[in-house]
Amino acid sequence: MFTPNWRADLLRAYSAWAFYALALITIAPDLIYYAFELDTNPAVWSVLQLWVIALGILGRMILQSAQGALRRRIVQALLIIGTLLLAGQAIAQATERATMRVLVPHVVKWEGEHRCDDNPALHCAYLDIVGVPTACFGETQGIKLGDRFTDRQCSQMLKRRLAEDYRAGLHRYFTAETKAKRLTAYRDAAYVSLAYNVGIRGAGRSTATRRLNAGDVVGGCKALGWWNKAGGRIVRGLVNRRSEEVALCLQGQG
Repeated sequence: MFTPNWRADLLRAYSAWAFYALALITIAPDLIYYAFELDTNPAVWSVLQLWVIALGILGRMILQSAQGALRRRIVQALLIIGTLLLAGQAIAQATERATMRVLVPHVVKWEGEHRCDDNPALHCAYLDIVGVPTACFGETQGIKLGDRFTDRQCSQMLKRRLAEDYRAGLHRYFTAETKAKRLTAYRDAAYVSLAYNVGIRGAGRSTATRRLNAGDVVGGCKALGWWNKAGGRIVRGLVNRRSEEVALCLQGQG
């Protein structure tokens, strides 16, 4: 039998609202995947579930009195704010991972490998097309001739630099609307690849970025192809790389 006040309990009881929140959190990753094709971080959702359980227990144990209206509102506010923050973090991480799945192999393909002649298991520093000491997959920061790196070091260096430096840096040049509506994983990868190749400032202030921010997606993507010179001359390899980035950018045009 139901309790006499079951309708009120369904609307006001902390335990009931905790169950509602847990149900939503449980299906949220699938809803996000089907709506946006994003694989979110399960660890974040697990933390969010623990957060809701803790608040549900708190409310059940000590905040059930009729005089606890203020405390009840505080708990509800914490629940809402914490849920939104953690859910937003999960989505942000998913967006980055989706971009990296496209970006990393693209950069590796075009930057190529420079193995050591005396030990092909290692990557040796070299001079790039304009004479800059470079290592691994296009890394120039702190590189000097004679440096050597393992496959693992190169992979970790590339992923960290792409995500933490180039993607994060370039995103400061995008408008909120661009980041929310125009950056598919493929388009994001195309723009970050350009930034990795020509510099964050150059890519951020480029016609390609300005057009994208203005809503001209096709024009912005095509402008990526203009960056095909090194040392003042057109380079066939850059023409081919930019052509692939333009194609990436136009995938899922929206």
